[in-house]
Amino acid sequence: MKKNLFVSFSGGETSALMTQLLLTKWRDRYADVIVVFANTGQENEATLEFVRDCDATFGFNTVWLEAVPKRGREKITYRVVDFVSAARNGEPFEDMIDLYGIPNYKYPHCTRELKLRPMLNYLNTLGFSNYDTAIGIRADEAARRSSKAVSKNVVYPLLDWSPTTKPQVNSFWAAQPFRLALAGYQGNCKTCWKKSFRKLMTIMDENPAQFDFFDRMERDKGLIGGEVAKMGYQRVFFRGSLNVADLRKMHANTDWTHAENDAVVYDNKPIALDVDPTDGCVESCEVNWA
Repeated sequence: MKKNLFVSFSGGETSALMTQLLLTKWRDRYADVIVVFANTGQENEATLEFVRDCDATFGFNTVWLEAVPKRGREKITYRVVDFVSAARNGEPFEDMIDLYGIPNYKYPHCTRELKLRPMLNYLNTLGFSNYDTAIGIRADEAARRSSKAVSKNVVYPLLDWSPTTKPQVNSFWAAQPFRLALAGYQGNCKTCWKKSFRKLMTIMDENPAQFDFFDRMERDKGLIGGEVAKMGYQRVFFRGSLNVADLRKMHANTDWTHAENDAVVYDNKPIALDVDPTDGCVESCEVNWA
């Protein structure tokens, strides 16, 4: 008996290529396939447009979800949205912070609460069972493979079934009538705290308003979190206990190098994946199990 397949579509080009191959080349491996995209409200507009265009061009039939955090012991739930109704001002993200506090390297709960749990809740509501979860991690990102992949029934088609690199992903999308209109360092989440400082400085240089939401969260909601009263400090987003104001000072007062756009690196060019060390954030934030 064939299993079902849940495709976690991040809104990035790697994830989209994986989804296109799953629905065409590898479709007969599974009985039923569901493609789901979870919007945090802090996705770049180009990401939402890309998901919409993938649906229109390739027929992904993507289910768009947004987290609806709940107080007390009630599990986080979801709402079904679409391109028009999707939140664009960080509403799901802010609701999550109201309950769990600001996420950062010590408290990395944003992907869990805004993507993983709403998606699993949705599948449970459907009665979707006996399924694998497909994650868009490439052959040049093998270190991001979860140690729990086998026990959680996670599959990595672009890592194991048809090893694919970032330059190959770029070549595929360069031949299509559209692609994700973002530089590689921008990624889907506007100012993800997992990005390297070089990427954050580049984004701040190009669009400083991208940081306004995180700045407001730090100022208005930095005291939310069980450890705050005990430890006597506010939560902030970035490495080294830095906040948005600190990053703005860094941008203005230090020398930094503009991040490279790996979205334009193709098959005949090398790509240096170790230039911008991160906590797992590349072009998108994948649902995964550590």
